[in-house]
Amino acid sequence: MRNRRSRWIAAPLAVVVALALAGCTQEQLQGYMPSQPGLTNHVDRIMGLWTTSWIVLLAVGVITWGLMIFAAVAYRRRKGQVGLPVQLRYHMPMEIFFTIVPVILVAGFFAFTARDQAIIEEPNADPDYSITVYGKRWSWDFVYEREGQEQVYFQGIQAQRDADGQYAEGELPTLVLPTDSSIEITLEARDVAHSFWIVEFLYKKDMLPGVTNHMYFETGSQEGVFRGKCAELCGEYHSAMLFNVELVSPAEYDAYLESLEAEGNVGPLDESINPFSGDQGIDPESDENVDNTNQEEGN
Repeated sequence: MRNRRSRWIAAPLAVVVALALAGCTQEQLQGYMPSQPGLTNHVDRIMGLWTTSWIVLLAVGVITWGLMIFAAVAYRRRKGQVGLPVQLRYHMPMEIFFTIVPVILVAGFFAFTARDQAIIEEPNADPDYSITVYGKRWSWDFVYEREGQEQVYFQGIQAQRDADGQYAEGELPTLVLPTDSSIEITLEARDVAHSFWIVEFLYKKDMLPGVTNHMYFETGSQEGVFRGKCAELCGEYHSAMLFNVELVSPAEYDAYLESLEAEGNVGPLDESINPFSGDQGIDPESDENVDNTNQEEGN
């Protein structure tokens, strides 16, 4: 009899859940995350962890709210009663339940998060393309490695406002990446702490002076222009530290690197051009120590 009742409860519940999910838009199915499935090899995994976590948390919330409402109704003071309603003490099964279940939930969230993080952070020993990104107040330098040839680079300035007071999207520094490729991005900071964030890739990582970080991912076949920004408060014009990411075909990527070479942007663009160094007694927190280009554009 109990199994029959369980089936009568489970079947309608499954139908309701299926219908609810079937009526969801793609944006809702991915938890309103600002990305698209398959954009990189990490995007689907991150969206899956995010949405599954919310489903589990919603289920926990419904159970908790239900028990609270049940307790408020079942153990309320009835008409004609005086004083406090009957109180329960030392309900061991209930106490064990509310101790064990949260531990299981926390351990489960930790395990799945640690698993996905380990996969996302797994180094790629032989990427198709390698790029070094330097964060500087308040813009970016992009250095592109070329097999058997000298590096080429792009130096950016902070976002500029147009006549309407809006940031001119078309003039932002642009990081060009090839589609259908494995990519390693080396992250360096020229001055203070920054954070390199490609919004639609659902992936960001700190850029710290004296520390080299890396990002590894594989792009899909989708081309387009995506948003990037600094996600670490780094000074007065932090909000203007914007950039674009353009995904193009490998052939267009090679042509772009050739255009940088034609412009004369060839050679190393390493730490030697940093605006200060620690052994010179210059305070990295001082806004006086910015490179001339950024200082002029910021004022």
